[in-house]
Amino acid sequence: MSGKLEVDLLCLGSGPAGQKAAVQAAKLGKRAAVVEKRRIVGGVCIDTGTIPSKTFREAVLFYSGLGGRFDRRRGARAEIRPTAANLLERVADVVQAEAEIVEDQLSRNDVRVLHGVAAFADPHTVTVTTGDESVDVKSANVLIAVGTRPTPPPGLAEDGEVVITSDGITSLTRLPKTMAVVGGGVIGMEYASMFAALGVDVTVVERRLRPLEFLDVEIVDEMLHQMRNRNVTFRFGEAVERLQLSPGPPRRGVILLESGKRIVVDLILYSAGRIGATEALNLAAAGLVADDRGRIQVDEAFRTAVPHIFAAGDVIGYPSLAATSAEQGRLAACHAFGVAAGRMSSHFPIGIYSIPEISMVGATERELTERKVPYETGMARYREIARGQILGDDTGLFKMLFHRDDGQLLGAHAIGTGATELIHIGQAVLALGGGLDYFVDTVFNYPTLAECYKVAALDAANKLAK
Repeated sequence: MSGKLEVDLLCLGSGPAGQKAAVQAAKLGKRAAVVEKRRIVGGVCIDTGTIPSKTFREAVLFYSGLGGRFDRRRGARAEIRPTAANLLERVADVVQAEAEIVEDQLSRNDVRVLHGVAAFADPHTVTVTTGDESVDVKSANVLIAVGTRPTPPPGLAEDGEVVITSDGITSLTRLPKTMAVVGGGVIGMEYASMFAALGVDVTVVERRLRPLEFLDVEIVDEMLHQMRNRNVTFRFGEAVERLQLSPGPPRRGVILLESGKRIVVDLILYSAGRIGATEALNLAAAGLVADDRGRIQVDEAFRTAVPHIFAAGDVIGYPSLAATSAEQGRLAACHAFGVAAGRMSSHFPIGIYSIPEISMVGATERELTERKVPYETGMARYREIARGQILGDDTGLFKMLFHRDDGQLLGAHAIGTGATELIHIGQAVLALGGGLDYFVDTVFNYPTLAECYKVAALDAANKLAK
C-alpha cells in the first residue's frame, strides 16, 4: 500500500460512527473511505467492546441459570461451573459474523477500507501507515471517529492474567475465584454483575459514594440489592493509590487504597474510565487539540474548530453509546455535504447490560425535582405481571414519570429481564408527546412485559385522582 488517494470523506475509525458516516456519504454519491487500525472492521464496538461483552453476558445467563429459566425464581444454579473457554466460545463467532456484516455493507456502498494507523499530515491530508508502507489520503472532509481506550491502571501494567482492563476480558484463560473491579461506571458494574452471577466473589471499588448517578435512584438501589444478594462487596468513597502483585505462587493482585485498606484478589479488572484514542493522530498538524481525556470538542453539527473536520462517537464524550454514535456519524456526513438533517434526538434510550439489565429514557426524578417540574410516578413490578411470573423474574421493576398538570410522559425506567427492549415503547410515546391517556386506553399483547406500561399508568392515574 503506497501512493496517494483522494476522497470526499475520510473516516478515521470504522466503528458505528465511522461506518454510518461513510455509508451516508456514499448514498449521497460521494467518494468515501474508512481507516481501521484494528484487526477487523467495526472498531472497539465489535472487537473488544459492545458485541463481545453482550455475547459474554448471554453465556453467563445461560450457565448461571438466570437466562429466563422457569426455575429461576427458586434460585437454581448451574450444576457445572463453566470454564473461561465455555463462556467465550461464542464470542469469536459473533464478532466475526458482525465484522463480516460491516465489511459487506461498506463494500456494497463502494466505501474503500484502509487498514493501518492514521495521522494528519495537514488539515486535508492523512497518512495511513501499515508496516513499512504508507498512503497519503487527501480528503475534502474528515471525520474523527477513533473511539476510546481504557484508562491504564496505576503503578502496574495489565498482564492479561492478574490485571486486566475491559479489553482483556475476551482473552481470559481461567475464571477467578475472587475478583476486584475498580470503577463503578457502566462497564465496571456490568462485568461485576456478570462475574458475581457465576459465583465469583466480587468487590467493587468506586471513589464516588454512589455508582451510575445518571440513573434513577430507585433503579440503582434495586441493582445494588440484587448484586449484594450475590455476595458483591461495595467499597464506595474509596480511591486507589496503586496496584501491586503478590509474589505467589500463585500470583495475586493487590489493591492499595488511599484509606490504607488492602484488597487481595485473583483478578483485578481496572475499569476507571476511558480515554479518547487520539494520541497517534498528530492533531496539531490539522490545527486541533484534544482535552486532557483525549476527547475532541464539537458543535451541534459535530464540526470541530476546523470547519471541514468533524468528530463523532465516543471520542466526543457523552453519551458514548453505540446507537448514538451511529446517528452522530450519519448526521455529521449530512452536515459535511450541506444536506438538511434534523438534530440529534434528546430522547435516546440508555441500556446497561448488567445482571439484571437496566434501561431508561427521558428524565429522572432527581432531574425533574431540580427543575421544579411537578410529576407523579406510576409503578409496576414484574411479580404482578403474568409474563414476569412465566419468566421467573419476580424482582423486575418498571417506573414511569408523568407531568401532574397534563399527564405528559416525562421518563421511563426499568430494571429486569428484557428492560432494554421494553423501554422502546416509552421512547416512542415520549418522542411523540404522548402521555397517561395513551397508556390507560391502549391494549397491549398479553402476556407480555409491555403490560407494565398499563399497570404503571393505572397506578399513576389512581394517584392523580386523589
